[in-house]
Amino acid sequence: MTMQNFTIAIDGPAAAGKGTLSRQIAEAYGFHHLDTGLTYRATAKALLDTGLPLDDEIIAEKIAREVELGGLDRDILSKHEIGEAASKIAVMPSVRRALVEAQRRFSEKQPGTVLDGRDIGTVVCPQAPVKLYVTASPEVRARRRYDEIVGRGGPADYAEIFEDVKRRDERDMGRADSPLKPAGDAHLLDTSEMSIEAAFQAAKSIIDAALNRNT
Repeated sequence: MTMQNFTIAIDGPAAAGKGTLSRQIAEAYGFHHLDTGLTYRATAKALLDTGLPLDDEIIAEKIAREVELGGLDRDILSKHEIGEAASKIAVMPSVRRALVEAQRRFSEKQPGTVLDGRDIGTVVCPQAPVKLYVTASPEVRARRRYDEIVGRGGPADYAEIFEDVKRRDERDMGRADSPLKPAGDAHLLDTSEMSIEAAFQAAKSIIDAALNRNT
């Protein structure tokens, strides 16, 4: 690992704040950023758009290998129905392998990269010099998701969102292939009572120390 190829791996459950934090870190350091969850959503959207089945692993893998990581539109891919479809293909081992290969290639970009997801520090980039595990209580994460939807003018039911958060946690943490869990050497950031700026400053001190060790 050199200063020309420095990877920051950020994992955590849904609505913990890792996406916002990852984008802020990438901008601050001039690194490339990839929300790996969007790669699964892009695969799912391609299947939905072409009317292909979501339960055929061979077809899903083929589509996954065609996903262009430079053209991921967060606004489009954030739709609920795409997320539900993505959760179905994300448990397929061959789809995960195809997308992990693409994510690893992305992580080699210079001068550095920030990848966020659920298995970055454990599977995609286990040798990353900085690993962060960003989390928050389910109640806080559900409230954030609720506020986000309402802020966009959409209808939202907190109780329903809270149950959805818990279901996603169970699915992500309980799957046999690449379950969501912190890497053994990951730094834990609990953002339940932490502002995004406080989380950024905490992450920055960890990253700066690692960068200094690599100079």
